[in-house]
Amino acid sequence: METPLIVTDFLEQARTYYGDEEAVIGVDGDRFTYDELGERVDRFSAALQERGIEKGDRVAVLDPNTHYHLEAAYGAMQIGAVFTPLNYRLTPDDYEYILSDAGVDAIYADYEHAEKVEAIRDDVPTETFITNDADVVDGEWEDFETVLEDAGTAFDQPEMDEDEIITINYTSGTTGDPKGVCRTHRTETIHSYLMTIYHEITDDDVYLWTLPMFHVNGWGHIYAVTGMGATHVCTRGVNADDVVDSITSEDVSILCAAPAVLNQLIDYYEAHDEPEMSGDNQVRVTTAGSAPPEATIRAVEDEFDWYLKHLYGATETGPLITISDAKRLIDDENRFEIKKRQGMGVLGTDVRVVDEDGDDVPHDDQTLGEVVVRGNQVMDHYWNKPEETEEAFNDRLEGYYHMGDLATVDENGMIALRDRKKDIIISGGENISSIELEDTLFDHDAVADVAVIPAPSDEWGETPKAFVVPANGDPNDPPVSADELTAFSREQLASYKVVRRIEYVKELPKTATGKTQKYELRQQEWEDEDRMIGEG
Repeated sequence: METPLIVTDFLEQARTYYGDEEAVIGVDGDRFTYDELGERVDRFSAALQERGIEKGDRVAVLDPNTHYHLEAAYGAMQIGAVFTPLNYRLTPDDYEYILSDAGVDAIYADYEHAEKVEAIRDDVPTETFITNDADVVDGEWEDFETVLEDAGTAFDQPEMDEDEIITINYTSGTTGDPKGVCRTHRTETIHSYLMTIYHEITDDDVYLWTLPMFHVNGWGHIYAVTGMGATHVCTRGVNADDVVDSITSEDVSILCAAPAVLNQLIDYYEAHDEPEMSGDNQVRVTTAGSAPPEATIRAVEDEFDWYLKHLYGATETGPLITISDAKRLIDDENRFEIKKRQGMGVLGTDVRVVDEDGDDVPHDDQTLGEVVVRGNQVMDHYWNKPEETEEAFNDRLEGYYHMGDLATVDENGMIALRDRKKDIIISGGENISSIELEDTLFDHDAVADVAVIPAPSDEWGETPKAFVVPANGDPNDPPVSADELTAFSREQLASYKVVRRIEYVKELPKTATGKTQKYELRQQEWEDEDRMIGEG
């Protein structure tokens, strides 16, 4: 028998079997059962339909990890609208591009972030604006609670097909404008199944939202945690004091954390005389992308007494395509070596590392190739970008999504990232375009030439570093200070993209045709590191 895979089934499953159980612990102390959460979702669905939102319309959600995000997401998807989560760290110009590109019809925005949407309101097609505290937001915004109170619970749920687009997740624009990653009911459902399996999520789990919900739908946790009937513990960003307090007071059992967050927690642990780092539940933590240094993994597992898993993927791939949690291959001697690798392909996923001819590289852990992947959790296409979609799936090997990362493969088939095919910087789990940063710095009159590369960072894994040729040609006496250039970039960019490391040079290494040889700069910057991708 074949039945369609529809994402709203996750909430329906929880309402059916866990209606009286605690679903959500809000940042303000509010607690909702799955029945109560479901009613609020129904009311938001009805309210959207009253405002003319139909199946296929785009509904954006700009919110930190609060219960409003869950309610708005499921409320939109229940009526077949396309849930479009937004990175709350972006600038008004970024939102203008995304809201216009996606043709967003309605937006819910948290009160702390609504002003950035208000600033470009007249330049986007969006007509419905809702926030969770209209009294503190300038402009004509409807209040979320009032909207729910005025709406009933009845709405018309359309027929939905598993191959229809239900979410658009925008990338961070590492090679120009952000790209809208289109995900279907089927891809979202299957990647959530994989999350449930490899994160070992069960109905008695208590999940702490340290990972942004906008981040490829929180790696699938808005679905997996809900569908299993587990408990969501919401946050308003990551603060080490609050994270530890939530873990101990709410008996958190699972969370996700970028290496930067793990380092924050280690600093907290050392500064507070080794406090308790768990409640009544054993804690599991997942990190992703560039592996944390061995010292970080050791502290998390040996000092915190947590169990760490390391996974790898991208917005386009669900994200989960590999994981290093191979218990039968791990012993005390190789534990950290294996946990630092991106690992082996997960169920139903064909992960390969291929050379420029599309042939698999030998499993010698030495030969570099590009990571490519094929699987049911991989995106359908980029929104309104057919050429980019074609290239992404057919560059070296036809029919595989090309990750843009270079890796080696060991004798067990486990991959390890070694370098990046394109000049992207992954800082604290966020993708940053070196091209965007270079263009920004070039706008300063005192900059004659510039190249930006990822530099190693104990806190963020990687951080942008700019090599600047000053306009007067004298790196020892440039016409603008490094601090002034940092301040200049802060005025133009989202906070996490700001260039804080600047080195003045007389010239940049160039090819015969005048192209900057960033590889030389990366080699220079990472010569004391094991790898050139912030793995330490």
